[in-house]
Amino acid sequence: MPRDTLDTATGWLVNAGLRPTRQRLALAELLVGDGRHRHVTAESLFEAARDSGVAVSLATVYNTLRAFCGAGVLQEITVDGSKSYFDTNTHDHPHFYWEDEARLSDAPPDQLEIARLPQAPDGVEIASVDVVIRLRRKT
Repeated sequence: MPRDTLDTATGWLVNAGLRPTRQRLALAELLVGDGRHRHVTAESLFEAARDSGVAVSLATVYNTLRAFCGAGVLQEITVDGSKSYFDTNTHDHPHFYWEDEARLSDAPPDQLEIARLPQAPDGVEIASVDVVIRLRRKT
């Protein structure tokens, strides 16, 4: 692991209050080591880990992604109720879902306008609003 990407990954974990175990460090380096935001599935991160020589099970990848979400350093975006993507950009922003490619990307937040939301039922508050804009190539 290059030292600067390892330092970035270590800082990311420590700042989130997560213990930097070997497996967490390896996955964090793949997620944020280069300083760029990305959208991954557990399967794509597992594959990237395997391709880079990291010995980790798919179950460990899932558990680690859930821990990262719980610590607030990843945002989970669910598509179709069964497919989850994990985003390293935790600020509120919309997403494009490219149906033909099963890929998620950021949509321009400055072009989204939400004029009004329905009132939340009694006793609860709106925690967040997820906007996923589905795209399909024209035929």
